Parts: sequence; C-alpha cells; structure tokens
Amino acid sequence: MVFVSMQFEAGAQGEHDNGVPFPPLAENVPDLPARTWFDYGVREGIPRMLDLWDAHGLQITLHMTGQAVERNPALAREIVARRHEAAAHGQTWTPHWTLTEAEERASYAANIAAIDRPRACVRSASMPSGCVARPGRWVCCRTWASRTASMICPVTPLTTRVNGKPFAIVPYTLRNNDIARWGAEGPLTASAFGQELKDEFDQLYEEAAHRRRMMSMSTHDRIGGTPARVKVLGDFLRYAKQHPGVVFMRKDRIAELALSLPDVPVKAI
Repeated sequence: MVFVSMQFEAGAQGEHDNGVPFPPLAENVPDLPARTWFDYGVREGIPRMLDLWDAHGLQITLHMTGQAVERNPALAREIVARRHEAAAHGQTWTPHWTLTEAEERASYAANIAAIDRPRACVRSASMPSGCVARPGRWVCCRTWASRTASMICPVTPLTTRVNGKPFAIVPYTLRNNDIARWGAEGPLTASAFGQELKDEFDQLYEEAAHRRRMMSMSTHDRIGGTPARVKVLGDFLRYAKQHPGVVFMRKDRIAELALSLPDVPVKAI
C-alpha cells in the first residue's frame, strides 16, 4: 500500500516564520523572496502535481491550511473536483503545540469551514475527516476523535482510543518527504530523492510478502511541484505500479481500513 500526501500551504505562511531556505531578514523588512517562493506553489507547483496525479489515476490526500484555501478558492475547488481528499492542516501556521485546547479547537473549526466552502460546490466531495498538526505533533488528538496523520515513521496504520472512540492513525513521513529532505540533512537532488523513494519501496515490498507494509510519501506545493521533482515522482509512480499487488490509497480510505481490519497495531497515548 502506498499513499501520497500534498501540503496546500501557500498563502498561509507568516512573513518571517515561514520555514523557507533563505537567510532570515529583520522583522521590519518584508520577505519578498519568500513570498514569491510560496506563490510559485500556487501558480505552478500544485497545478503541475494535480496533472501528475491525474496522469497516473491517483487520488491523494491534501493537507489544506485554512488561510491558503481562503486566499486561493478556485484552486481549492479544483482539488476537490478532482476527487482528492481535503484534510485539515490548521487555519494558520501557528504551531499547534503552542495553542490552548480552546484555541486549537477554534483553529480546526475555522480550517474545516474554509475547506467546506469549496467542497460544497462539488457534490461528490466529502467533509474533512482527518487532520495533521503543524508541525506534525500528537497534540491534535486532544480535540479530534476521528482520524489523524500526526505520527512519524511507522510503516503500517495504527489505532488507539480517544474519548472512548476508535481512532485511526495514518502515519506521516519525514523520510520520503520533499521538505524534510530539502535541507535538514543536506538537500537531496531530485534524482537522489527519486532513488531514495525506490529503495524504500523495494525494501517494503519485500517485507510485504510476510506482513502488512505501507509506504508514505509527502510533497509540498512549492517544492514537490518543481519540474525536476515532478519528473522523478512520475518515474517512481510508474516503477511502483509495475509491481503486482501494489495499491495507492487516500489517507481517509486507509483510516477506514485500519478501523475495520483485525490485528491492526494499537498505540497507547
């Protein structure tokens, strides 16, 4: 099983707390290069990746920040019209672990309302059923008793119980992640990132002969949508689809599967 997530964040970033690979500027200086970098994600990155997913018949999960959706409603409508999952990613870029419970609830309520407006224009689209905190943390479990992605590293879905209800965890990745491999451990070239995806896939595919295995991939509007990375992502998708038994699924479908199957690992929180 392979799933792909894509972050729709451009437009929600802060002027200075924006995580871009540029030297920080003084607080009173507008960061114009950073603005254009994020703008590229909306104008070029997301449309290019949407065409890539369509070319391969994939439905993926979009982690959509509320402010990004509000500032780019036509693009949000196109995303749900193409039958991708619209998942919550908070209303702003405020780190969720800094919020009180009331503030966190309000952030997700605003985020869902922002997503629901373009979703309402497309009858086939469903309400958001999952979320990933920013940055990826467990804290969103305080207020969400459905499905989440704020768990790092496991290669199989997990379940737990929150407020007495079943709770599915679809892990996020920092390995097969374009932004994490952009600078934290030294930037990977596009071709090196593609090779890393294939190497991880090969190992998990071998292990899948004996136990459940799942591969997570994460892309970001302004990074994964560059021409070179779209090319290597396409190369990887063609490679993976050649292997018998490989399926690509949205995170909400994986969560539903995890809640229905026996012997899914249980995580205490």
